[in-house]
Amino acid sequence: MPRAAPRAVRMTLIDTAAAMLAAREPVTLRALATRSGTTTMAVYTHFDGMPGLWRAVRQEGFVRLAARLDAIGESDDPVADLAALSSGYQAAALSAPDLYRAMFDAAADLDDPAVADHGFALLVTATARAVTAHRLDGTTDPGSLATQLWAAGHGLAMLAVTGVLPPAAIPAPAVELVIAVCTAAGDEPARCRRSVTAGWNR
Repeated sequence: MPRAAPRAVRMTLIDTAAAMLAAREPVTLRALATRSGTTTMAVYTHFDGMPGLWRAVRQEGFVRLAARLDAIGESDDPVADLAALSSGYQAAALSAPDLYRAMFDAAADLDDPAVADHGFALLVTATARAVTAHRLDGTTDPGSLATQLWAAGHGLAMLAVTGVLPPAAIPAPAVELVIAVCTAAGDEPARCRRSVTAGWNR
């Protein structure tokens, strides 16, 4: 039987640990090795032990989120871009719910803390572009508005990944939240709705 590639083993351990954590199962070396079909030594080989594994679990969640949001890119409509980023955020959370929950366990440090800031920075950039394009009021603070969008999106994502709401129930309130935040910041309501709807479905 061929041996799994090192990266495949690493990802299996990360995903298994996140799933066990989400299920509130005791994550011991032996239990993790059994569930992932590896050996206890693999945890030391790839992560130098359990503390390194927990850092890697959080890191991987932010890496996947950053990759998904980077893939969205920019259009000539920054408000639509804000909606697209919000939609991408939800998609990232729902595609890896166990990792998403683990991302925000601050008990484990990140090896590269900058990756956790990347998605938020994209929101700030899109907000600043919307201000420059006169879609939002000139007094709008991009960081503050981005925080509002992130907080709202995170709240909805957590409701979905913890099973409180079905994933299908997320888009409608998410779209309305983006519209509410942007219109409160000065965007024209009808134009905002068109942009947000287009961006969310992009």
